[in-house]
Formats: sequence, C-alpha cells, structure tokens
Amino acid sequence: MPAEKPAPAAPPPAADGAGLVLDELKFNGDGLIPVIAQCAQSGEVLMMAWMSRETLQETLASGDMVYYSRSRNRRWRKGEESGNTQKCLTLTADCDGDTLLAKVRQTGPACHTGNRSCFFNTLPL
Repeated sequence: MPAEKPAPAAPPPAADGAGLVLDELKFNGDGLIPVIAQCAQSGEVLMMAWMSRETLQETLASGDMVYYSRSRNRRWRKGEESGNTQKCLTLTADCDGDTLLAKVRQTGPACHTGNRSCFFNTLPL
C-alpha cells in the first residue's frame, strides 16, 4: 500500500497586502480597531491610535492617516491641527485581523508632547 502524500502546504500570506478585506477585519464592540503607526524609513514605532471603519476607508481613499479619537469622540486627520502629518505608505492587518500596522511617512513629531514617538517612557526591568 503506497504511503499517503502529505497535504500541500498553505500558500504564504500575500506580502503586498492583497489579502486585506475590510469585512474580514475585527472591530471591537465600539466599532474600532487599533492601529500602530511605524516610520516606513527607520522602522521606529511612532504611535498607537484607533480607527473606525469610516476613518479606515478615508485613509485608504486619501493616503492620509485618519484616526478616531475616543477622547474627542470624533474622527481626526493626523496633523489637522499641529501640521505633523502622516502619509500612509502601507497598511497591513495582523494574523487575527484585529490590529493594523501602518507604515507612514511622518512629518514632524508624531506625539502630542512634541516627541518624535509616543513611546519614550521606558519601564525599569
């Protein structure tokens, strides 16, 4: 009796984001999804924010990062007040579809404190 052939391996996920389908993303109970903004040039993590389905669609259509502010309870285009804008170069969902990674071209500091990144408070180990 011939040995069974192993099942073919699943194809790797598309590296170009071709598999990203909005309806497959997992928004939380408030209709939001977390997004990490990363400098496309340096790889530095700049900030974490939230997107609604509408702000995600606006980001995809315009190329500008548009977030949902939970404290202001409204959409906000990054830099609309400060001038510190973010252009979205790539947008990738994680393996679970519940977090997004945006590689951006940052103009000016990303953090409202004036720091380049919002991640500057190091905890002691």
